[in-house]
Amino acid sequence: MIFVVICLLLTILWIVLGTSWIKIHPFFVLFTAALFLGILLGLPLMESLTLLQRGFGQIIEKIGLLILFGTVIGVSMERSGATLAIAQGILHSLTKLPLPYALSCIGYLVSIPVFCDAAFVILSHINKTLSQQTKTPLIGLTVALSTGLFAPHVLVPPTPGPLAAAANLELENLILLIVFGGVTALLLVLVGGTYGYFLTKRMPYTELENTKEIEGKEMKELPSFFKAILPILVPIVLMCFGTIVKLGTASSSTLFEIFNFITSPTMALGIGMLFAFSQSKKNNTLFINQTLKKGIEQAAPILIITGMGGALGSIIQTIPLEDYAVSLTAFEGLGILIPFLIAALLKTAQGSSTVAIITTSSIIFPLLPLLGLDSEMGKVWAILALGVGSMTVSHANDSYFWIVTQMGDLDVKSAFRSHTVGTLLQGLVGLGIVWLGFKMWQFL
Repeated sequence: MIFVVICLLLTILWIVLGTSWIKIHPFFVLFTAALFLGILLGLPLMESLTLLQRGFGQIIEKIGLLILFGTVIGVSMERSGATLAIAQGILHSLTKLPLPYALSCIGYLVSIPVFCDAAFVILSHINKTLSQQTKTPLIGLTVALSTGLFAPHVLVPPTPGPLAAAANLELENLILLIVFGGVTALLLVLVGGTYGYFLTKRMPYTELENTKEIEGKEMKELPSFFKAILPILVPIVLMCFGTIVKLGTASSSTLFEIFNFITSPTMALGIGMLFAFSQSKKNNTLFINQTLKKGIEQAAPILIITGMGGALGSIIQTIPLEDYAVSLTAFEGLGILIPFLIAALLKTAQGSSTVAIITTSSIIFPLLPLLGLDSEMGKVWAILALGVGSMTVSHANDSYFWIVTQMGDLDVKSAFRSHTVGTLLQGLVGLGIVWLGFKMWQFL
């Protein structure tokens, strides 16, 4: 058992050093880590290669189209101005809320289809304009927006991290993760909003230079709020209906099969992608082709990293971790702390939340029965635990940290004191929320 633990620790150490210190692409680091682990465990070379290929292919088969469609939806919403339309709609609807909370809510909705780093770039000029118009300290609004974008990014599908974790843990009921991940993310968004509000009251306002106002002409060209939110809303509604009908009845009729087809996660996101295409004012072939091209370019790195995470998981699954761990009487009592701690260690050490989620879910899959997390709902709690772990914390080795620093007009010291502290608070409060929910679920 000690030798196996050492092998796993050496593999994790290589992932951390390879991605953060040597700065090699995560795909190659995960590939070499999987081969390295197979050799350490004494697996025949061809067997290791077969396991790698099988694990890679199974993950791509399960979530490849989901990631691709979700990425294309995000790109289309960015290019059509739908993300800005959602932001403006929320600001107009939440006028009674303090501004930091409104910005956190904007981040919550926008980050579900759009990656948090890209979304921050898109919305940062709104942030600066609102700061200038309301004489509100920019640092508080920046933290409110950055934390609001961060929580859904690690907890709510169709973002790649939660999707990959669901695939690695063989979660079949994706709508459970969407619902519970959405609720958890919303609570953590409020945590970030509260911290942002605290900063706006504590820090002085500084006049910004060269701030560009949102032009009226740009706003007139944006789609309506209702039309802008359809690419997010329609897939969720379809998946919800699909889950309800499957729970209520089963039939082999042609109508039932068609309904199952359009409410499956892949087709639901595909339909959402069509709604995203319809948001363009020009609505021409060029817009669709350019959006698809950019979406494929953005999805490709995520797909190969996710696939290699599945390959590493296939090697880890050859280890009888449950048999080793069952001898440790205290292990079962740790429950969701195990996925949280592993993900938090990986996130803090190497910077990428997605890599932390993929690696952690691969490691804990064999341990789910021992941890009491092998049911569908148990897997959801495990994904939520490693999701909030992957938020803890965003600092200098995280690309998102530098985007927030540069686009939010923060110096590095201020970014550590604001954005990094905000993600730490979200991670710790998130652990408390997930732990409390898990304990309540155990008593039911």
